[in-house]
Formats: sequence, C-alpha cells, structure tokens
Amino acid sequence: MEKYLPNKKNIVMTREEVRAIDSWAINTLGIPGVVLMENAGHSCAELIKEKLADITRPKVCIFCGTGNNGGDGYVIARHLLNSGFAVTVVVCGSPGAGKKIKGDAKINLDILERMGQAVELLSLDDGDIPGRVESFAAGADMLVDSIFGTGLSGQLSDKYKQLIESINSQDCPILAVDIPSGLDCDTGEPLGAAVRATYTVTFVAVKKGFASSSGAADYTGEVFVASIGVEPGRATSN
Repeated sequence: MEKYLPNKKNIVMTREEVRAIDSWAINTLGIPGVVLMENAGHSCAELIKEKLADITRPKVCIFCGTGNNGGDGYVIARHLLNSGFAVTVVVCGSPGAGKKIKGDAKINLDILERMGQAVELLSLDDGDIPGRVESFAAGADMLVDSIFGTGLSGQLSDKYKQLIESINSQDCPILAVDIPSGLDCDTGEPLGAAVRATYTVTFVAVKKGFASSSGAADYTGEVFVASIGVEPGRATSN
C-alpha cells in the first residue's frame, strides 16, 4: 500500500478503466471476485489497525451499502474482529436491504454472521437518520464508509444525502473504502453530498477525480493506493 502524493507520478484511472482491470482479473486470469474483495478489505483493515494501534480495544463502526463496496466492509469487519476490535456493522438502505446483497458480498456477509457478528439495519425509510447514525457510531474510534463505490453516478436521493451528512457530523475519523460515498469517480465532485473522509484506501490506481478536481482532497483526506492482487501494468501489457 502506497500513499498518494499529488506531486509524484501516479497511475490514474477512470471508472471504466478500473472496471476493465477487474474484468481482466476475473475473466482472463480467472481470479474469483471474492478473492479480489478479500484483498481489498484486508488492505483497509491493515490501515485501520495501524491508525488505531495506540488504542486499547478499539471500536469501529462500518456503514455498508448493498453492493460490492459493502462486501469490502464485511471483509474489513472480519479482519478487525480477528484482531480483537469491537465492531458494529450497519447495512444502510431501504427495508429488506439485506435481500439485495448478492454474490461475493453475500458470501462475506454470511461468513460474518456465522462468526456470530450481529449485523444492524439502518432503514432510510424509518426517519431520524441522524439519530440512528449517532447511536450506531457512539463510542467508535473510527467510522468506515463502505456504502457506495466508484460506480455511483447521478445525484443522491435526499435520504442518502441525509445519511452521508449524518456520518460527516460525527466527531470521529472516517476511512472511505475505494472512494468517499457520494463522490463522482471521474470528476471528483460530490453528487449532492459526499463523505468527508480522513483516509481513503483506493484500489488498483488513483481515481481520475482525485487528481482532476482541486476540491477532491476535502473529501478523500489522505489517499492510500492498495493492490487487489493484480497490477494495471500487467493488464495493459497482455
């Protein structure tokens, strides 16, 4: 894992270029998507452990979406639990959001539940989103934003804006998984609202929006580029 420095030469990729790397890894190399997810989540967990190393029995609250970004969050939770952390996992969405979780994300959610980890639901239709966020985040030493990934496009709904603003209002450092939720991957501009992360662990390469928008750093915080087990240069050379 390497820290991103704007004045240093970096590999920068668009949303579609990153998707092409994932597709190459899965369809050409034959690496199962769940392995890529494992590598991504493990990198995030390692940075969290590093940043909270001075805290005895640290507590982390992970806010997960229903897609693969949420799947990374379940991997993070498992690794932190194995390291003795207290972990709260919150799935965010509409009622029945858990039924929308499929594929590799569902595999990791099932593993987490078989470990005995409770998984909470924050229904965006229940009202009092700020109060629910505050309750889940109470006492946390770090929050993890694992809600939306690089595929997000279009303006966020008012409920998701409220969720993101509620997470931002907590007096707690935030680690964003791949990209701060609500930030456009290619422009680096918020889609109505975006998580203001302290740290962002982004996968494969620096995202185009991080480098092209002067305001993106207000949302990403410190950016670290983590490998998922394949490198961009290998894909382009084949």
